[in-house]
Amino acid sequence: MRGRILPYGAEAVLVEVDGLPEVLGLKAALGTLTSASRESRNEWGVIDTIVGARTLLVCADAWAVPGLPRKLARVLADAQPRDLRVPSHTYVVPVTYDGPDLADVARLTGLTEADVVEAHTGTTWISGFNGFTPGFAYLVHGDPRLVVPRRATPRTEVAGGSVALAGGYSAIYPRAGPGGWQVIGHTDFRPWVEGTKGEPDILAPGVAVRFEVAP
Repeated sequence: MRGRILPYGAEAVLVEVDGLPEVLGLKAALGTLTSASRESRNEWGVIDTIVGARTLLVCADAWAVPGLPRKLARVLADAQPRDLRVPSHTYVVPVTYDGPDLADVARLTGLTEADVVEAHTGTTWISGFNGFTPGFAYLVHGDPRLVVPRRATPRTEVAGGSVALAGGYSAIYPRAGPGGWQVIGHTDFRPWVEGTKGEPDILAPGVAVRFEVAP
């Protein structure tokens, strides 16, 4: 793959690539190298990798950063884009489609409310990256008819479990808080579990979500 490797302070390096498949492919390739053994972890000094839409932020011990661009260049050259049609896991998320913005989404897209629901449930979404707040996964590869703008006036509080759309993304609000996305429904599913061992972020990059109408 091709990309740009840029300095990012004393404890990180930023890699820019063409898109999300390349980001996840690079993350997987780098993870294989840096977690294979204690010796390899010590050699690389990598602490964490943070996924963006077209970037991978590689956080490392300060002593390791000067030599990291050269090592990353070798990994980047050999890495392969990830096929997003093959998710690492699929979650089925029941949704009650009663959101306050459902009618506006129908108007913006030229669909009926029933068509919006059918489009939202008819596609398997993929968690691309996380941001905004812990557990807020930007879900990609949805129905292209559901591309809508954010609300002109954000809400000061959106309920946890709200299912929403903005741009070409869908998301589940992990907890109550401010937000400007178009809310089309709600679910009891929570994408962030605090106090758990391991990764509390359930919808990690590469995980698939299939929405269905709640019974």
